[in-house]
Amino acid sequence: MDIDVRGILNEFMAGVGEVAEMDGAFVDKFMALDGGAGLAIEPKMRELVAVGLAVEKRCKYCICVHVNGAYKAGAKRDEILAAAEIAIAMGGGPSLAYSATVLKAAVDEFEHDFD
Repeated sequence: MDIDVRGILNEFMAGVGEVAEMDGAFVDKFMALDGGAGLAIEPKMRELVAVGLAVEKRCKYCICVHVNGAYKAGAKRDEILAAAEIAIAMGGGPSLAYSATVLKAAVDEFEHDFD
């Protein structure tokens, strides 16, 4: 099974760019929140939490963005998979399905992008 996770990531980023053209102030506010400004949680942990939430919510875009972000923040493969395992415990079969497909493809694809 081939899942184009880079394509999913690029499609999301292009869409965010289009939304920013319509309402840049809104996107800036959202990105500031997503960036964790003022939060007491380090970037790697924020991204791992976001991976878990993305898996539990079953959002392919969020999974790709936050797996990429987790690697960028210094997370390792086993940490990302552990975050997904917690989400699977909470989200059940549908979360397992997204982990076995989109998450696995993203973990494999982005693993060495930030070495």
